[in-house]
Amino acid sequence: MKKTPFCATSELDQQAMFETLGIQDYDDLFEAIPDELKPGELDIPEGLSEMEMMQHIRRIASKNSTDLVNFCGAGFYDHYIPAAVNALASRGEFYTAYTPYQPEASQGTLQAAFEYQTAICRLTGMEVANASLFDGGTALIEGIMMALRQTRRNKVLVDEGVNPIYREMLRCYTQNLSVDYEEVNLSPTGIAHRKVYREVLDDSIGAVVLQNPNFFGCLDNLSDLIDEVHAVKALAIMSVYPMALSHVETPGAMGADIVTGEGQSLGLPLNFGGPYLGFMATRKKLVRKMPGRIVGETVDNQGRRGYVLTLQAREQHIRREKATSNICSNVQLCALRAIIYLSLIGREGFREVGRDCMDRASYAWHKLTQINGVEPAFNRRFFNEFAVRLPKDASSVVSALVDQGIAAGFPVGRYYEGMDNVLLLSFTEKRTKEEIDIMVAKLESALKA
Repeated sequence: MKKTPFCATSELDQQAMFETLGIQDYDDLFEAIPDELKPGELDIPEGLSEMEMMQHIRRIASKNSTDLVNFCGAGFYDHYIPAAVNALASRGEFYTAYTPYQPEASQGTLQAAFEYQTAICRLTGMEVANASLFDGGTALIEGIMMALRQTRRNKVLVDEGVNPIYREMLRCYTQNLSVDYEEVNLSPTGIAHRKVYREVLDDSIGAVVLQNPNFFGCLDNLSDLIDEVHAVKALAIMSVYPMALSHVETPGAMGADIVTGEGQSLGLPLNFGGPYLGFMATRKKLVRKMPGRIVGETVDNQGRRGYVLTLQAREQHIRREKATSNICSNVQLCALRAIIYLSLIGREGFREVGRDCMDRASYAWHKLTQINGVEPAFNRRFFNEFAVRLPKDASSVVSALVDQGIAAGFPVGRYYEGMDNVLLLSFTEKRTKEEIDIMVAKLESALKA
């Protein structure tokens, strides 16, 4: 193994450490790691100057297709981000701020977190939100563990309409825990299968996990199902797309106990997969079971308003075996971007963005379903995303359109058996009518080829 030039210790220091450990070199130090898991070489020529290195890296980066017209969603969306979000979030006092362990010295950061929590509560119709989690998938997992702590049961039902990436994360996180995990298939109409839930719901169930809109973009009023979940004294967890809450009934109004979601659409760029933002909200009666930290508002002994970290004694502040969660930090800068975004566009602006998304999706649905052989995968209401069934393999169609500058959607067959011909498309306020027309025309040509 090569010695890194960025190592602060001298060769004498390293040799002393090797002798203390009873090893010869770095290879011995990392011997326990299987060879297939060790990183390979970066294939960068030696002896390059800074300028030559930058040129080399830019040549490699140019191989990425970064200018495609994007109709992909499946949990992450290409929304417009006002320039002021970057300008404000990159101010030094925010950009360099670390997690506020010293509340009295971090009033600005704490106020931003408090306002973020307030915005999440208003969006979801819930009573309490924490100061953010890592991403939508881990937020959902934390919500499940929270529900099992509350109900003291270990069985979880997860709807097939929940994002398959989240379900895979759930399987990974819980494989060594005493969590009994069971998936419930969707109904033929693309929504939660009420009949199956009635058959499997009993007093062994601790939590039921649902998503609205679900992975296929189908909207569903889950109030009746949540009532049945409560009838067996289990908790209902709902994963949501926050932008849809501009026009869709809130999970709070449907009776959900815990709400989680991915906040990327609230002012965060796609960034090749992160960093993103997980949010969580719940009922006040469950606040002490909630992971992560909560910022509260108070007054000091002179009556001046201040912000403090509240109910945080649940992670690294206490003994590990008594911690409620391994989540020991939040993504403050991402949460800050979300509250800046929501503050800038305001209540009416948020509704306007949502309306634009719906209008574009509705226009595209009518155009696409006029193509011979293309039909809706499910005849359900949708917000800005829907699935269509094509007369040929969806992956091959997407590949053909990528070569023409269009990311035409997400081939569902990657995660759902027997759905190789199903394509999931999403539409944001950034997609113009002209772009949709071009995509539809090229997709029709690709189907004829």
